[in-house]
Amino acid sequence: MISLSEVVDDLLRAERERKPLPPFTEAHRDFDVGSAYEAQRRLVAAKERAGDPVVGAKLGLTSRAKQEAMGVDHPLYGWVTGSMLLPFGEPVALETLIQPRVEPEIAFRLKADVPTPATVTGVLNATESVFAAIDVLDSRYEDYRFTLADVVADNCSAGRFLLGPVTRDPAALGDLRLVGCVLRVDGEVAATAAGAAVMGHPAASVAWLANRLAVRGEVLKAGSLVFSGGLTAPVPLRRGRSISAEFDGLGAIEVVGS
Repeated sequence: MISLSEVVDDLLRAERERKPLPPFTEAHRDFDVGSAYEAQRRLVAAKERAGDPVVGAKLGLTSRAKQEAMGVDHPLYGWVTGSMLLPFGEPVALETLIQPRVEPEIAFRLKADVPTPATVTGVLNATESVFAAIDVLDSRYEDYRFTLADVVADNCSAGRFLLGPVTRDPAALGDLRLVGCVLRVDGEVAATAAGAAVMGHPAASVAWLANRLAVRGEVLKAGSLVFSGGLTAPVPLRRGRSISAEFDGLGAIEVVGS
């Protein structure tokens, strides 16, 4: 089996040099999801030692269609560091990424630790505000070709993240399952969705994460940002391309490749 140190070193090098790798599982079929989460932990710890602190988490495979495509029945998670957050309105510098793709999401900022066993109600009670958000995915694997273990080790393709300018108390916003989203590419509608596309309720994915962390003796802490999962299929981001997401009650957020 490939060493976890080698996995981490290879992924960090691919990110730094912007040269994608073949998936580890092609040559190492015994590289499993448990090992991948440990590699992910070491990868994120290396970023923290370099002065890039964790500020939150991201969920992936939160739709039934994506889970079925990967042959699983649950989401996966990764971590968001400070350098991944871009200021609202700032273009995405494509020279810092390998193969960026954009997904619209609903993000949560927590005002309290999420109690476990976590529920949708518990997550909403622990939430300070929700935002329109964009997750700019960036896989370190060639052509986004990977297994579940590969993508977990790669911190779930975390690249860059943007938050919209509107913050809302979830109670004031209403039922998050019904929050609509229109995704536009260069002004043309590319997809539509609603909050229910994420595990039936965006807070359900946050609850799943809190419960998963509890098994490891960890807590989803107050102050964390949590990106609950993509509402639509991802769209490639290219130089000069404008991708915008318009959310009911949360305003619009645009990302442009530069």
